[in-house]
Amino acid sequence: MQTDFAGVYPMLLSFFTRDDRIDANLLKRQVDLAVASGAHGIGVLGLATEINKLSTAERRETLEIVATHLAGRLPLSVTIGENTARGQIDFARHAVEMGADWLILQPPPVSDVSELELLRFFGSVADAVALPIALQNAAIYLGIQLSAHGLVALQRQHPNVCLLKTEDPPEITARLIDDTAGAFRVFVGLGGMHMIDELRAGAVGIIPGAETMDFTPAIYNAHVVGHDASAATNYGKIAPSIEFLEQSINHFVTCSREIVARRWGLTEVHHRLAKEMSPTDRDMIERCAASLGPFPFLAVQAAAGEVR
Repeated sequence: MQTDFAGVYPMLLSFFTRDDRIDANLLKRQVDLAVASGAHGIGVLGLATEINKLSTAERRETLEIVATHLAGRLPLSVTIGENTARGQIDFARHAVEMGADWLILQPPPVSDVSELELLRFFGSVADAVALPIALQNAAIYLGIQLSAHGLVALQRQHPNVCLLKTEDPPEITARLIDDTAGAFRVFVGLGGMHMIDELRAGAVGIIPGAETMDFTPAIYNAHVVGHDASAATNYGKIAPSIEFLEQSINHFVTCSREIVARRWGLTEVHHRLAKEMSPTDRDMIERCAASLGPFPFLAVQAAAGEVR
């Protein structure tokens, strides 16, 4: 079983049609953009994909569109957010059938549950699926945080639980890696915030947003080979956009979708249960899109096989 996943895995955004259905074409376009940009993998159905706003049928539809269009060009990470262990097992098995390379399990949206119960929940899912498993340990967004002791105990009993997806600043990332004695390969989200410092802290990968996916793989690659000045310069180009987006999940997905649409030159954007955007938000969206510039269309077309 391959477990040495690393690098940049942009988390795809959901786009919606005028009649509030999943926009398959814009999902596919994001896949091609990730391939063209040199991403090391692709993530789907995380919080940035608005898993909390999709029905189970829509989650399956999204997975099937992405996996089929990706066609093995990059490793695929699939987040599982069903509310029951049986639901997560069923969805995870479908993800395996669709060609997922590793899975990220979200805790069920319940409060006042013991850590032991959560460990049993995740362990039952891990035992039912022959893929590497990551846990999304992100109290800032999900309200639940497993202890280092609990994580290590889970990994010992279920060896395929060997990755973590966190949303913590670099100093917390470093402490977690120390406290778990390096038992997990850690990917950090936060939209790509502090990505260079997260890598220095010991993270092996970053799960940024789609709005910067044509920058983040090159930043990662430059850092890995020791080209720190290049990495820092390119990160400086995207840092203002990330800082603007990292306010709340609904702010992130609403404004990120608007930025991506402008970078593509789209004139019509449809949201679902979106955050109400203030005049300041709209001004910042325009500024961020202008500073990032248009997406590289020819490279995307080449990745999709449309340019010969």
